[in-house]
Amino acid sequence: MLEFLPDDVRKELAAAQKTARRKRATRVVHVGDEAYPILEMTEDGFSVEADTAPRLRGFIDIYDGPRHLYQALIVASEQAGDLMRYEFKRNTAATGSAPVDFERPDDRPAGLLPPA
Repeated sequence: MLEFLPDDVRKELAAAQKTARRKRATRVVHVGDEAYPILEMTEDGFSVEADTAPRLRGFIDIYDGPRHLYQALIVASEQAGDLMRYEFKRNTAATGSAPVDFERPDDRPAGLLPPA
């Protein structure tokens, strides 16, 4: 259906769709000091704009606003139009505390009082 429109109208429509996609993106991939909006995300990977993001590879962090969601190891998969697709080799949910390697009893004290 778009093939009946003039070229300049198609280009403006594509630019408007790209801007709208970027505005809807709440998740961001951080690589070092750089951040790139995630336009599509699935269980297996995510997509970013191919022309703004470099060819990413390795260890990355994924944020949803200020909240740290995942730490992942990625590899570039394919370029589909103006999107670059990356696949997770490893995707781990970020937590606020370190994991413990022992069982915590349910009746443990909430805190200790100092000696009097």
